[in-house]
Amino acid sequence: MNNEATRQAALDSLKILDTAPEERFDRITRLAKQLFGVETAAISLIDHDRQWFKSKIGLEAEETPRSDAFCDVTIREAKNFTVAVASKDSRFDNNPFVTGNPNIRFYAGYPLTTSGGERVGALCVFDPRPRIFTEAEELLLRDLALWVQKDMVIENELIRAVQVQKSFIPKQPEENFGFDVAGGCLQARTLGGDFYDWYPVDEGGVLLLADVMGKGMAGAIIAATVRAVLRAGSRSDDIVRNIKEAGSALENDLSSSGSFVTLFYARLNVTSGLIRYVDAGHGLSIVMRLNGDIERLSSENPPLGVGFAHTWKEDSFVLNHGDTFISVSDGVLDLFDGTLTALDDVAEIAKNCNSAQEIVDAIISRAGQNADDDVTVLVLRRKLLE
Repeated sequence: MNNEATRQAALDSLKILDTAPEERFDRITRLAKQLFGVETAAISLIDHDRQWFKSKIGLEAEETPRSDAFCDVTIREAKNFTVAVASKDSRFDNNPFVTGNPNIRFYAGYPLTTSGGERVGALCVFDPRPRIFTEAEELLLRDLALWVQKDMVIENELIRAVQVQKSFIPKQPEENFGFDVAGGCLQARTLGGDFYDWYPVDEGGVLLLADVMGKGMAGAIIAATVRAVLRAGSRSDDIVRNIKEAGSALENDLSSSGSFVTLFYARLNVTSGLIRYVDAGHGLSIVMRLNGDIERLSSENPPLGVGFAHTWKEDSFVLNHGDTFISVSDGVLDLFDGTLTALDDVAEIAKNCNSAQEIVDAIISRAGQNADDDVTVLVLRRKLLE
């Protein structure tokens, strides 16, 4: 059996104990009850001194003593455990669940294992009537248990991945350099391939908004890689070289995944307001001048992952006092008419806002709670001279 301390730590890390019922688990226990023709089916987790049920059909108890749990025996082996007639089995003939309610005679369970191999519980079925469990039924119970296991482990991994991705959100600059910066991202799924970033460099700061083709875990992994590679290259102020090196470093990953990345990558000089940038296939950035003029920053540069032999070109503009720079992902276009004229709508929203964060919040709020695509916004405003 697993080391108990390690096993308990693995169970605790799932953060599933004492959580509310969930349909994704209840449908499995309902199906198990129906397929095996038993009175009770349950997803049982073996805690310190108790057996706690994440899902149960045909059973009132929320938890029972571990010392009486059939499933505590199940987790001692990495295979099906069955009891044909519990009242005639010396291990269970005096068990209170055999001598009293629910009068278990037949029991079958398959252990639930974490990604680290620790057995933390079982999918089990039991009934007051003795029976022989066939080999075909053992295989079916195993398959259902693996379904539970996959949902349980993947959910935990997603929670951890989301925590990691949230840790990438850049912090507000500690010093006031006369600029107001804000960003936000509403992901279409738990994880997303869009991201934004900013961080200080010698002359001011780096700004980045990227959109990975793809959503979910795959998109998030590529996004994290892009962010890390570009951050590592930021020691050089040659932004074209940084993009080339990023393209070369990511070539195999992007090629094997059939993906590409569009991005806006820039360096800001806080003294002059000069912003030097490479737009790699993004084309969704605007500058709002203080006088109301709108300039769209277009580019013919390719995305990362689409022909690394291409030469990326640097462009620049000056963000004067009172001007605002806005870059968005293509998910923002879908909040309007889906075309580039949506950038005019973005500008119209921004005109009625008093800060970079207000602009971000106003745009993302149009998506409500759900978005068909990741919605990401990056805003930089240069403050007016006092």
